[in-house]
Amino acid sequence: MSTSSRTNTAGLMSDAAVQAKTGKTWGEWFKILDGAGGKKMDHKGIVAILRERHSLPPWWQQMVTVGYEQARGMREKHQKPGGFEISRSHTFDVTLSKLYAAWESSKARSRWLRDSKLVIRKAAPRKSLRIAWVDGRTSLEARFSSKGQGKSMVTVQHGKLHDAAAARRMKAYWGEQLDRLKEVLEK
Repeated sequence: MSTSSRTNTAGLMSDAAVQAKTGKTWGEWFKILDGAGGKKMDHKGIVAILRERHSLPPWWQQMVTVGYEQARGMREKHQKPGGFEISRSHTFDVTLSKLYAAWESSKARSRWLRDSKLVIRKAAPRKSLRIAWVDGRTSLEARFSSKGQGKSMVTVQHGKLHDAAAARRMKAYWGEQLDRLKEVLEK
């Protein structure tokens, strides 16, 4: 097999899952998109092929396109049009109100968040916070949900990161910070 036809499917959804929802495996989609000139197209062009010629639903158009772009070296893991983006989620044994308060209050944030001097741009109480991160360039969103029985979850999405190395660093950073938050909230 030549280097140009190799497929890197590490980190992608399983072939079985893709086939169950789309009727084709990754390899079959990659062959179709290669044959349509996908390696020379931008993201929108690939999506258009999947929509117009194969009638995939919107979510699957995006999933197959991103998988193809990653497998063909056209996109790195966590790469989005505006930079790189990572997310981290954590479930806590505390109420939604208590979890949200740990983020909303600068005093509470300083007990667990290493870089606690951030600016909340928009808040939807107990649902989400949109945050200007301390570097002034990247964006942060924290989304909150109740898991019932006194449990709640936060999902942190950090976007507009410069490169893959920054994405890896911030993924590790948020893992550490959410672990610290767990220690503070659950003691």
